[in-house]
Amino acid sequence: MPYQDVFAQFWEQVKESFKAGQFAKLTMAKSIGKPDLKNIFVRPISSEKDAKVMVKFRYASRDIEDEEKEFTLDQTFEIIKSHLLNPFFSVILFTSTKDVMFKINKKKSGNITEHQPTFSNIQFHEKNAT
Repeated sequence: MPYQDVFAQFWEQVKESFKAGQFAKLTMAKSIGKPDLKNIFVRPISSEKDAKVMVKFRYASRDIEDEEKEFTLDQTFEIIKSHLLNPFFSVILFTSTKDVMFKINKKKSGNITEHQPTFSNIQFHEKNAT
């Protein structure tokens, strides 16, 4: 199945986990080559229904400072989707009930696998004081 269709199914699980208060973290990893962007991490900001998350862009070079930005879950979907195959091949959803991994293979097909949960409780990201 094309990875875009499988990713849409995966993202439904992301939204459901957030609504249920089970969303712990989302991580993009396994990049192609050695890009400047090393990882993208997504953490919940609060349990409120507005679905706000903190997205952290981690860079490989110590010369580039990591960035943290607040987004809605819908905005985050567009960010994550735009980084699939450019440069990332996998996205891992960590919830309090299970871990869900979305991967794209060399033939650009997607698949979803589930594993035992890594996190048993949810820690909300605290905004930096400004």
